[in-house]
Amino acid sequence: MGKETVIDAPAKINLSLDVIGKRENGYHDVRMIMQQISLHDTITITVEENGNKGSCADGASGLITVGTNSGELPVNEDNLVYKAAKLIMDECRISKPVRIFIDKHIPIAAGLAGGSSDAAAVLKGMNSLFDLKLKDERLKDIGVRIGADVPYCITGGTALAEGIGEVLTPLPSIPDCFILIAKPGISVSTGYVYTAFDSLEDKIHPDVDGMISTINEGNLQGMAALLCNSLEGVTQEEYPVIKEIKRLMLDNRAIGALMSGSGPTVFGLYRDKESALAGADAVKKSGKAQDIDVTEPLNKGNR
Repeated sequence: MGKETVIDAPAKINLSLDVIGKRENGYHDVRMIMQQISLHDTITITVEENGNKGSCADGASGLITVGTNSGELPVNEDNLVYKAAKLIMDECRISKPVRIFIDKHIPIAAGLAGGSSDAAAVLKGMNSLFDLKLKDERLKDIGVRIGADVPYCITGGTALAEGIGEVLTPLPSIPDCFILIAKPGISVSTGYVYTAFDSLEDKIHPDVDGMISTINEGNLQGMAALLCNSLEGVTQEEYPVIKEIKRLMLDNRAIGALMSGSGPTVFGLYRDKESALAGADAVKKSGKAQDIDVTEPLNKGNR
């Protein structure tokens, strides 16, 4: 048995998501307020000190083994943790075999950046295990090649994300609250949602600067009033259950509710745990959601 590290990979929600335009390469320019939450996967990385070292010239292929408790995730090169490990091993000429195990708790394909967070955890874990001494900026440069959310998942906390999501400005921690997460049993194609959004004549644009102001003021009620996602209308038009879950939350003590990312997960903000649990009970009884969790904001001070 070689060296090992265990890292939490937190989920994220979007308190505000504005799609500004589309680039020639197909990527979209966005302005988003990202927030990590306490719901997380756990990533274990083990270095096989006595394993076959392979060849640097051959790259990392064959040196990476991925396992998981989830029957829905691939364990080959299609998994983002595999891609993250291979990138950092090729970049830094690492030739010791590694085993990566994903203890999955974040719903898959949910708009919660579970795969991106897992990849970010692998980049940070490999940096530590192999004493690479790479700064966050270098890790983010590697991470954006895996996915637009990976750089944010490396830094975490509360942040404004611009560009395609990789230009990050840290924000103050949001006020203490409880966050109910509810994912209906459907899968949403991110590509479809963005394509449908592009074709809209009347697009919704949230007040991102207003949201930043309420965060700076520590105004939870103001934040709840400004929750807005440019993509929400597109996704809930196709899947009305999203709107139904939002209404259930708002009718059961949530001070605000919104779809995260391109969906289909809906989250609600609650002032206290009792209210969040009441909301969770109402959603559970409705049968409209497959995955339900009561979580909290994960800020820099409590990561």
